[in-house]
Amino acid sequence: MRGLISSSIPGAASDNMVDDLRMALQQARDDDRVKGVVLEIDSPGGEVTASDMIYNAVIKTRARKPVVVYMDSLAASGGYYVSCGGKYLMANETTITGSIGVIIQTLNYEQLFNKVGLASVVFKSGKFKDLLNGARPMTPEEREFVQNFVMKTYDKFLGIVAKERNLPADGLRNSIADGRIFSGKEALENKLIDGVGPDRRCLCQGETVGVVRPRRRW
Repeated sequence: MRGLISSSIPGAASDNMVDDLRMALQQARDDDRVKGVVLEIDSPGGEVTASDMIYNAVIKTRARKPVVVYMDSLAASGGYYVSCGGKYLMANETTITGSIGVIIQTLNYEQLFNKVGLASVVFKSGKFKDLLNGARPMTPEEREFVQNFVMKTYDKFLGIVAKERNLPADGLRNSIADGRIFSGKEALENKLIDGVGPDRRCLCQGETVGVVRPRRRW
């Protein structure tokens, strides 16, 4: 799993990269020759729903076969979310991981509009329909609504980390689950992963490793 996690990114064998990964994991689950899966992750994260879909596919695979996650240069935010589905999490000492949190951003260009003499005209069916309209300031009620939405999504992420890593949710919330990033070494010290190593080749320990790829659709 490399790059941004998004259902809008075209896949090599299906409509998008999310379905590509789900297909590959299903193929590994159904193939009796596959005794275990090494999932290599190099991703900064991405869409919440896309990350959750891949995480659930990893969980289904883990229920039938061992899944080892190897974190490459980057496995942060949604990348770490997906990683939590593995049975054993491994990283390089210099891997960037963590970033447990959720973010929604927008851009306010009201002053620029005023400077060039433009105005946004909006017709809406409800008060929250243009919630992130950058042509005007957000109201206090809108800020509260968005913040509550973010925190509910964050609670789901936090709950997964707490469950999969056997760590207290309140302890995480009040310490390391504040969006900060960690090196692989620091992640191990904080029990976010299970081990560190030089590279993914050490996972093989001399055994032959088969790579299962989803079949292309022509």
